[in-house]
Amino acid sequence: MSAGTGQADGSAPAPQPTQPAASAGLVGSAVAVARVENWHHDVVARIDRWDWIRTLNDQLTAVLGPWRERHQDNPVLELMHGGRWLGHPLHPALSDLPIGLWTGALILDITDRDLAPGRGLDPAGLFSAVGIAAAVATAATGVVDWTVSDDEDRRLGLFHGVLNTAALGLQGMSLAARLGGHRRTARGLGAASLAVTGAAAYLGGHLVFAKAVMVSRVAGADGPRRWVRVVEEAEMPDDVPTGVQADGRQILLYRHDGTLYALDNLCSHAAGLLSRGAVEGLIVTCPLHGSQYCLADGSVRRGPSHQPQPVIRTRVRNGWIEVRGNQPAPRRPVNERK
Repeated sequence: MSAGTGQADGSAPAPQPTQPAASAGLVGSAVAVARVENWHHDVVARIDRWDWIRTLNDQLTAVLGPWRERHQDNPVLELMHGGRWLGHPLHPALSDLPIGLWTGALILDITDRDLAPGRGLDPAGLFSAVGIAAAVATAATGVVDWTVSDDEDRRLGLFHGVLNTAALGLQGMSLAARLGGHRRTARGLGAASLAVTGAAAYLGGHLVFAKAVMVSRVAGADGPRRWVRVVEEAEMPDDVPTGVQADGRQILLYRHDGTLYALDNLCSHAAGLLSRGAVEGLIVTCPLHGSQYCLADGSVRRGPSHQPQPVIRTRVRNGWIEVRGNQPAPRRPVNERK
């Protein structure tokens, strides 16, 4: 090895490959574009880290959590969820009303050519007032839904509610200014209210489409497509909810008086494990938010869930309990088919 080179043959060290400046620029541009395209993820993560939203979340949870538990059997509370009565949540449907009415008020304001508007309730003011009433009802259902959310979803839902409350306040100030004859001020406040409502609506859309809040967690689940052994019959306890897995699907088994019952183990409301819940009178209660299902047919007996649990087929073969797919819907007699 020659001195001063570090090479066995005395040749100069091979130069290290360097990344071309053009390639580095392309990588940097791609990273910048990705950050712009995914801005919404950064915004949501930042909201979730705010100390004040976490503190407010804990304070409201301490008050509204016990309140909901005391009244969860109240049919009015379940109706406000939508639940089994409507088949889907009520809050998203109601939220269209204030948005539409306040948008209508803004359009009427823009097209109004009255140079000397007076006091009183004009058509735009009527839209604003009805929208306020609809927003109050929407907020009430939103609060009820918020009490059965968890963790990041709950904190983001809280900020969604804070924005909607601010929009409602701006719209109320707009209506007051309108009744007082201050139409220009009323129009500005109404436009600001609608802008804040749009931001809140965006967060609401994120909760549904990105976080699957209030979306059935068992939609599309239909496996396994063959009979699968899950537990030996001798090891299956009576009157004890038991969770098993078959081809990756979680299943609740329950045996009572020699009859086997099986449902999808993930609660359709928020994916709580039903096998960890209590069973009374062949009704299983989800330990997460208190939804109840009939073990015999999977029907909802108490909300906030709004979709039934899929029923799983069972059989006993050679000392093993086997399961297979969802129970098919009953077939109608031939003379009733069209």
